[in-house]
Amino acid sequence: MLISTSRKPSPKTRAFCKNLAHALDCEYVNRGKMSMRELQLKSRSSACHNIALVYQMKGNPSKISFVSNDGEEILTILGSVNTTNERLHIKTEELSFYSDYPELNVLEEIFPIVKDNNNKSSKANHIYVEKLEDSSKVNDSEKEINDYNKKIAIIHFFNRDGNDTGLKINVRKVVNNEV
Repeated sequence: MLISTSRKPSPKTRAFCKNLAHALDCEYVNRGKMSMRELQLKSRSSACHNIALVYQMKGNPSKISFVSNDGEEILTILGSVNTTNERLHIKTEELSFYSDYPELNVLEEIFPIVKDNNNKSSKANHIYVEKLEDSSKVNDSEKEINDYNKKIAIIHFFNRDGNDTGLKINVRKVVNNEV
């Protein structure tokens, strides 16, 4: 997978992309003035199958679109992220995936994860999608505001020692475009 950004990314967006690229052992490219077509060609020449485009709002990563090399949007995640300045210490060749949120199971196909290594009992070198329960019991006028800000899932990244790395994707909405 090739990871890139919108045209003029903030330092926080670049830091998140670098963290994600390190966690998944993917290539990160500063987009600059590259068109989508140029990104697709770069992805193909790097033997990548998908592109993750990270967009921002007010300088913070707010949307991740996963696009095939053919330009078809596979999945879009709206939300926020937590980054870290620490080394992640993830052994990407041993990375496994587990999800409690069925709409995000497609990430197992998108992320470069070795299929033979799905040891779900171990949290070492692991990506875990945690589904959050609906705990907001409010009236209708407040519900609209809370629904906009509410997280529905968190994508956690665990390192080789089974510790949470601090790199998280806080999912607010999922748009699955796969047919």
